[in-house]
Amino acid sequence: MEIKKGIAVSPGISIARAMIIDSEDYRIPRRAIEPSQLTAEIQRVRNAFKDAISELTELEATHGKTKGSKIKDIFAVHLRFLHDRSLRKKITDLVHSESVTAEYAVSTALREIASHFSKEEDAYISERAADIYDIERRLLIQLLGKKREDVGHLTEEVTIIARELSPIQTAGFDRNFVKGIASDAGGRTSHAAIVARSLGIPAVVALEDLTESVSGGDTVIIDGNRGIVIVNPDQQTVQQYLEYSKEFAELENKLDAIREKPAVTRDGVKITLLGNIEFPDEAETVLQKGGEGIGLYRTEFLYLNMRTEPTEEDHYQAFAETLRIISNRPVVIRTLDLGADKYTQRKRFAPEPNPFLGLRSIRFCLQNLMMFKTQLRAILRASVLGDVKIMFPLITNLQELMQAKMILRDVMEDLDDESIAYNRDIKVGIMIETPSSALTAFSLARDVDFFSIGTNDLTQYTLAVDRGNELVSHLYSSADPAVLRLIRTVIQDAHKAQIDLSVCGEMASEPEYVMLLLGLGIRTISLTAPMIPEIKQVVRSVIIEDCNNVARKVLGMNSERQISNYLRDAARKILPEAF
Repeated sequence: MEIKKGIAVSPGISIARAMIIDSEDYRIPRRAIEPSQLTAEIQRVRNAFKDAISELTELEATHGKTKGSKIKDIFAVHLRFLHDRSLRKKITDLVHSESVTAEYAVSTALREIASHFSKEEDAYISERAADIYDIERRLLIQLLGKKREDVGHLTEEVTIIARELSPIQTAGFDRNFVKGIASDAGGRTSHAAIVARSLGIPAVVALEDLTESVSGGDTVIIDGNRGIVIVNPDQQTVQQYLEYSKEFAELENKLDAIREKPAVTRDGVKITLLGNIEFPDEAETVLQKGGEGIGLYRTEFLYLNMRTEPTEEDHYQAFAETLRIISNRPVVIRTLDLGADKYTQRKRFAPEPNPFLGLRSIRFCLQNLMMFKTQLRAILRASVLGDVKIMFPLITNLQELMQAKMILRDVMEDLDDESIAYNRDIKVGIMIETPSSALTAFSLARDVDFFSIGTNDLTQYTLAVDRGNELVSHLYSSADPAVLRLIRTVIQDAHKAQIDLSVCGEMASEPEYVMLLLGLGIRTISLTAPMIPEIKQVVRSVIIEDCNNVARKVLGMNSERQISNYLRDAARKILPEAF
């Protein structure tokens, strides 16, 4: 049994077999084995060759006759390599001499051969490098038990183990079968973590070297509440976690029972709880959990899910479906937040050296006007179907805001010329998620109807910490005094300007921050749907005067650790089951 500590990013408990999905993109990490395991590991190599030959022979029989001679030649080359006894011996010798896993030996030996082939001047020989890489993947598939394509066609419950996950990979997981997620890299507010929370899949990230400790098929426990991953647990540990999982499920059921009750403090102050979504069908989950609308619709996932750029009609249909589900409740649609770790880098000939500080979000939209206008047209067309608001992300200065509003007016004029209906009084707001926008919030407030504080990026940019980098993720905290002072500034300026205000970052999904946010003056919170009942329970358990006292004490503190401990202790008294 091996216990790993990482960062808890999505609550819940899962116990399932490991499915490693990094094998096709990353070199298998070196993992030593005990001398007593050598015979079994060498047998695994032999079995992998045998099964790969069997699979390839079957494929050749099925497809070889119908696909032409070139395909037949490929099958022949691959089979020739797999039947090569010297190749198999090279791998088994490596297992024996270095005391390493079969996966590592296969990857090391075959990549060494592929590298040698690729350096040959003879074209035929150099082209064989690609065949070697294909054979490596085929053998690793046999050794690890699964392949990446199978993630979309699962028939049994699994825990996904990876070096790092992209948002689109995570969004594609079937929550009926993917019961837990663990990765070496990542942070609490990485986009993959956000998607995992939205899907309600327990997840732990920033485990650094988990992939070196897990083989395909190992039993893995994911503790998404405490940030713990246990590899090959003993029976006593499994039983403890089964009981813990039952207790957690009972808490969820208890919280779900307050779904229809209002989010009102004990002294009668109404708090609006909205949901964050990526896909239209998630709007249903928001309502099921007691949400009162959508406070953040992340529209860029429409791009990440399609091979071609979505059309105006693709956007419109997605918005229309969301509005149909949400039924006259508010829907805040954030315009494209592409860039950084999403979409744009793979389309560039030369990726940006520092994409989080580069052409992303509203900057990307202002340089890709056709794409931007296509989405704005769809949002405006959908605005007649319900209570729609537009929100521009990552505004850093007044000039960007004015440019975005000018383009919006241009689109409105185009729709007028085409006699297409839209809501002429649609409310327009911005995300406050950089120190520059927080410090100039008062002047920005004159030209918008509302602010939404995006605490994820605001924390990242204030503390100069890449929120997806496990090497510095321990430095990332929204409880840092600098971040909290900027949030207080934005709240004060919004109140002075008498515009609407909400918090929509992951800070809003964490029970320990609720009293602080209410004490600072927040009355609208937008959060991941699965956390709505928990946050509602906290709201219904407090009085505003106590929250004001919490805020005053916190703003007088000068240490992130001191603030975090104080907030957690205060929240634990209200909802001890969550901690």
